[in-house]
Amino acid sequence: MFGLSGFKEVDPAYVADIAAKGAHLIDVRTEAEVARGVIDGAIHIPLHLLPLRVADIPSDKPVVIYCRSGARSAQACAFMASRGHGNMHNLAGGIVAWARSGNALSLPC
Repeated sequence: MFGLSGFKEVDPAYVADIAAKGAHLIDVRTEAEVARGVIDGAIHIPLHLLPLRVADIPSDKPVVIYCRSGARSAQACAFMASRGHGNMHNLAGGIVAWARSGNALSLPC
């Protein structure tokens, strides 16, 4: 269920499941953070550029946004929801939670 914020907080297992089913992944971290590793298949859109790239975020499938810890991605999800994007998901705990759950990271392209 989506809260008043217009997005859903989800755990790494849920993200892995919906990513395997074709959900879009958006990484809002900085270039330096991204250089350390990404979730495979994620699109990098730094948080400060998100307002300029709203049109680049697909709306045909669920969207998961993540950062390092989940705080910036929650801001991004709230912003996207306020712009009418539905089906937004925030990876609770960010990429740190993803890695601690035993999920793989890839080097950025």
